[in-house]
Amino acid sequence: MDPRHLNIDKRLTGICVYCGNRADTRDHVPSRVLLDEPMPANVPVVDSCESCNEGFSLDEEYVACFLECVLRGSTDPEQLKREKVRRILTDKPPLRARIESNRRGCEDGTTVWIPEEARVRNVVLKLGRGHAAFELTLPQLEEPSNVNAIPLSLMSKPQLDIFERAGTGEMRGWPEIGSRGFLRACGAPPYEKQAGPWVVVQDGTYRYSVDQHGGVLVRMVLWEYLAAEVGWE
Repeated sequence: MDPRHLNIDKRLTGICVYCGNRADTRDHVPSRVLLDEPMPANVPVVDSCESCNEGFSLDEEYVACFLECVLRGSTDPEQLKREKVRRILTDKPPLRARIESNRRGCEDGTTVWIPEEARVRNVVLKLGRGHAAFELTLPQLEEPSNVNAIPLSLMSKPQLDIFERAGTGEMRGWPEIGSRGFLRACGAPPYEKQAGPWVVVQDGTYRYSVDQHGGVLVRMVLWEYLAAEVGWE
């Protein structure tokens, strides 16, 4: 089976994978702002309308900046590692101030950062829809049954084991025949060298998995810090 010519229901093409309207552009999943330079060669790309493509950008910027500030313990651009985030926070002082305002000192001397949960959810759901559509050729336009995001470090060991397993070791049905997920599950070219359930977009920066069994479950790990999950029953 040639992965360049997937067995796709043509009725599911040409529509925005986020809202179902006519697609007039293409969108990277994940967004470039969540990845480091140099960019990976084969970032997944899905059909999108221009409104959705542009509509997520500010929330994606926020999530990228928030995560980097948490990881570095500072909103000072000079203290940050990722060049993209340094540029954004230098050019957008109000965004830096907004993130800084949600930094809290604790009595024990530690610091916690309070995310804007609605913005994080918006980005996680967008990524989940994009990965489901790309891997399974099945757009998930309905409201999901669950959307979760939590730092890996806050998971219990049983929770982490289940999350990292991403469906392996359990009885699973095959993904949609002819989809990318089917080719991965079969170990067909060009996926014959892939090991485990995770698709690594950029090592140490972004990985995801898509599991189809009585529903669709997408898991993502951003910067080996934030674990996210979107499911449709």
